[in-house]
Formats: sequence, structure tokens, C-alpha cells
Amino acid sequence: IMAGEAVVTVRLVRSFEHRNFKPVVFRGVDLEQNVEDFINYVRTDVATRAGLPPPFKKFGYDTLKIIHQAHGAKTNELVMSLEDDDTLILRPGLTLAAAGVANETEMAFFSGKDYGLFKANPETVW
Repeated sequence: IMAGEAVVTVRLVRSFEHRNFKPVVFRGVDLEQNVEDFINYVRTDVATRAGLPPPFKKFGYDTLKIIHQAHGAKTNELVMSLEDDDTLILRPGLTLAAAGVANETEMAFFSGKDYGLFKANPETVW
């Protein structure tokens, strides 16, 4: 891995209520690219990636949030923490590095609208 390139895991979250997610690993991620560019890259990759069920390929993902960093404490939440959105949600206009992404960072990729609804009423169903 070259300097500025990282391995990151992106959890594609289709449903918070049903804890429905799939982790996808990306290698050689340029941490100097903008958040928007990475979001577009992941969307394109996921839409064409072999082995992912169709509902995951076509979902309206629009928000990335850091779940945990390498060597950091993992959250006990099954999908992701509902805390610290101000610091952990990746903001457009920043580079991945500036947003806090480093090698071996794990992120969730989800619909911001769904997240808002779930956060207002964080019930999980089985």
C-alpha cells in the first residue's frame, strides 16, 4: 500500500431496524480524495460488484459514518453507534483524511433519511 492509500471496510446498511448490512472491503483507497468522490466510487462499485444481493446494489445510500478506527474501541451497537454524528459523519467538501478516515477504518454507508427516522425511534425488529 502506497502512502495515502488505505484499506477501508464499508458496511452497506439497508435497514437499521432489521440490522440488515453487508461489509465490503475497499483496498488502495486514496485518502486525499473528497468524500463525495468516494461516495460516488462506492455507489458505482457496489452497483456492479459480483456476489452482492440485488437489494444492496440498488439502495439509496448517501451518507458515510465512521464506525471505528483501527486500534480504537469498537462500539457495542450491532449496526453502528447513534452518537457523535457531528464528528463521525463524513461531510462533503472534506477529504477522507480530513474527515478522520485512516487505514483500516470501518464505515457505515446508509440512507441519511432512514438513519434520521431510526434515530428518532431506535427500535430493532427481528
